[in-house]
Amino acid sequence: MKSIRLLTLLVVALLMAAALLLQGCATQADVRSDYDHAADFAKYRTFNFVPQPSTDKAGYSTLLTQDLKNAVTAQMEKRGYTLSDNPDLLINFSGKLREKQDIESVPGPYYGYRAGFYGAWPGYGWGSDVYTVNYTEGTLNVDLIDARTKQMVWEGVSIGEVTKEKLENRQASIDHAVANIFARYPFEAGQAQPIKTAEKN
Repeated sequence: MKSIRLLTLLVVALLMAAALLLQGCATQADVRSDYDHAADFAKYRTFNFVPQPSTDKAGYSTLLTQDLKNAVTAQMEKRGYTLSDNPDLLINFSGKLREKQDIESVPGPYYGYRAGFYGAWPGYGWGSDVYTVNYTEGTLNVDLIDARTKQMVWEGVSIGEVTKEKLENRQASIDHAVANIFARYPFEAGQAQPIKTAEKN
């Protein structure tokens, strides 16, 4: 009886760990970036925003655009850049949401009695509970553009789940997302050589 109880506790612990792992994977953003290796970043010291960012497609400035401008300005100034009416760099950003569905599986509670002792043959498909997860995926792009040549010189992208909590705390969520993107930006104002940036999340 005692061994069965311990085994049940083990199965429950494994299920909880799997659920936490899935939750962590679903909410962790995937951040990517790239830059033009031929561009001379030493000449970039000032910045401003394109006249109509992609988040203003409706023809007027949205609250989202203002939140993004505040977050990006903070990150650029942190790296020594100055906001200017005659900028070296122009900044554009865009965002999109889309509904997605994932198929997930965890070890079923009944078949958990095998845990730690033996497993089935490869391809055995009865040992898991399978379910679907519906969620909203958000993508945020930040582009840095050479104001003179009108060529993009750096791009940062963040892709992750957008939860109700994040929507209710929009500015904090945007600040966090933009900070994660700029953690991959490898330059400081007036510097030609890239610096070490954050590792992939």
